[in-house]
Amino acid sequence: MSGGKPTPLLAIRVCDPRDRDAVAALWAACGLVVPWNDPLADIALALSKPNATILLGTLDGLILSSVMVGHDGHRGWIYYLAVDPAFQGQGHGRRMVEAAEAWLIEAGMPKLQLLVRESNLGALAFYERLGYAKSPATMMQKWLTKPSR
Repeated sequence: MSGGKPTPLLAIRVCDPRDRDAVAALWAACGLVVPWNDPLADIALALSKPNATILLGTLDGLILSSVMVGHDGHRGWIYYLAVDPAFQGQGHGRRMVEAAEAWLIEAGMPKLQLLVRESNLGALAFYERLGYAKSPATMMQKWLTKPSR
């Protein structure tokens, strides 16, 4: 609730390639862009795969939020959950996670995983409030191509 009025419900739609600049700008405004990940390349890759997409939350046609969602055939993953800073704290992040969960259920995925930097205490608390728990696993990685910086 904001100012005693109910928060308007976001319309959820699939990202279109024409949305890429607006989505990349949203991610940048939310501090999600890092030097080793090109957001435009990440958007293009997600939209080119049958097992991935980007869902957008819009209000009166304005993109306020996004979540990249995909699966590997065994488990689902979400990335780039973003809510325009001017609209945070109104339930839009929860709505986007619910939309991603529904997309994965429709795809037949029994489990959803996500990665959060240990230093991002706000995100960790957000996901814990939604019922997510820390996994007793260690993530490992190997760069297959040299990241651009």
